Amino acid sequence: MERVSKAAVSRDAVSRSVDRRGFLRLTGALAAAAAVTQAVAACSGPASNAAGSGGSGGGAKSDTIRAGISYSLSSGFDPMSASGATPVAANNHIFEALVDLDPASRTAYPALAAAMPQAVNPTTYRVSLRKGATFHDGSAVTADDVVFSFTRVLNPASASLMAEFVPFLSGVKKIDPSTVEFDLKYPFPLFADRLATVKIVPRKLVTADPKGFDAKPVGSGPWALVSATPNDKIIFKKWDGYNGHRPAKVPNMVWYLTSDATARVNALISGQTAAIEDVPYIDVSSVQAKETLRSVQSFGNLFLMFNCSAKPYDDKRVRQALHYALDVDKIVQTAMFGNGTPSTGYLQPTHPNYHRAATVYGYDPARAKSLLAAAGVSNLSITLTTTNTDWVSDIAPMVKEAWDAIGVQTTLDIGDSSGQYAKVDSNRFTVLLAPGDPSVFGQDADLLIRWFYDGQWPTTRFRWHGTAPDVQVRALLDQAARSSDTATRTTLWNQVMDVVADQCPLYPIVHRKLPTAWNAKALSGFHPLPTTGLSFLDVDTA
Repeated sequence: MERVSKAAVSRDAVSRSVDRRGFLRLTGALAAAAAVTQAVAACSGPASNAAGSGGSGGGAKSDTIRAGISYSLSSGFDPMSASGATPVAANNHIFEALVDLDPASRTAYPALAAAMPQAVNPTTYRVSLRKGATFHDGSAVTADDVVFSFTRVLNPASASLMAEFVPFLSGVKKIDPSTVEFDLKYPFPLFADRLATVKIVPRKLVTADPKGFDAKPVGSGPWALVSATPNDKIIFKKWDGYNGHRPAKVPNMVWYLTSDATARVNALISGQTAAIEDVPYIDVSSVQAKETLRSVQSFGNLFLMFNCSAKPYDDKRVRQALHYALDVDKIVQTAMFGNGTPSTGYLQPTHPNYHRAATVYGYDPARAKSLLAAAGVSNLSITLTTTNTDWVSDIAPMVKEAWDAIGVQTTLDIGDSSGQYAKVDSNRFTVLLAPGDPSVFGQDADLLIRWFYDGQWPTTRFRWHGTAPDVQVRALLDQAARSSDTATRTTLWNQVMDVVADQCPLYPIVHRKLPTAWNAKALSGFHPLPTTGLSFLDVDTA
């Protein structure tokens, strides 16, 4: 409790230098902070042989990695359908793909594969499995499991979110018990990297009980899932049968699902956890004074999405007007304490394929009013649907203030992510303000664009499918995917990014920097990620 009090004092010092919002957050959070910190301390996770259960250093080596996770467990774990930040991050420890991406550098390496794919010809690749690889139930990983994993993703009846990442595949077949062959519709230069989007699952267990597998998955990765309790914690244990390159280095790992930002910070400062993601922007300086912290630029963004099947949002001038009304520089400096980059293109400026869009939405309220008038829109009232993610909740009132200032009456509808997307998917929304980060699946431009502009999103979310610009975007993407020339591919992607900037049915307003903090004396080998989530591959306790 003493350490909690010290943390509270630090936050108080910070809050006095900001504004009323910070003060209110502090006073509202102190009681919750103490209560949740006590809950963390009293939890019944795996036993530790160290005095600091978070692996806080200064004693015997801890047998447990403990971490604070920001996002809730919004779905199950089946990697064919899981897209939430927390289940995707967990799956990167539980499952393997044939080729995975290093969580920090995002470079491809053979995971369940014995080596990188071998080209038979420009449209045929063979991959051999790592010898002795087993699932967490002890069964061997076979070529049949690989064929099953890809076939179910490619099956339209599965409605897999991963299908849009592998449109180039025409089929996968077994060559022998440990070798598979991929047939491509056309040469695809990003083939090896894209294998990372399909995790390999045990056919026998998935077909026997799909729902049970979704709740308690079985993979071949270095960590096996013990239990997962929504709004509480996820417990992992080391998989002793793992024989890959990245074995777990401690017996146990616990992720506390702590959406309360103050509680998450205090758990780190008090030594109850050894690492946390999503440090609140208001706390970055105070946490940095006590622990190691890095704020990494990411593709992760805050976007505006319009229901293009509803008037007046089917008119791009209305969508553009609402972008021009936002003072994003003010949002970044006031609500994000500088930890963001106003969007000047679909990709963040640090991305190798960054392209400054032909249309950039600088703050221009006069132009916003003019566009609304040109669209014949007056007395517009908007219910802005948004999520209760801490940093998003800080920004939402500034969006309302900006829209109110141009004569748009704005009402905020703030709720948990799963509930808000239920409204979106049932066509009960007009405008959504939400965070998004498909870079958890990969970072190439094709993947990042397709996530939002091909498949589920334009069809059942912003309802843009079949419009002329939608057809144009998907045609350009397909043309780029089939090109073996890097310059041609880049030109086509740039054209896509210009179209989506101009049309803005869903478009980022800011790309985030991700503040991650950890106790460097408690963990070795830990690295912050340029994408949402934490990774404890190759991480040991001190």
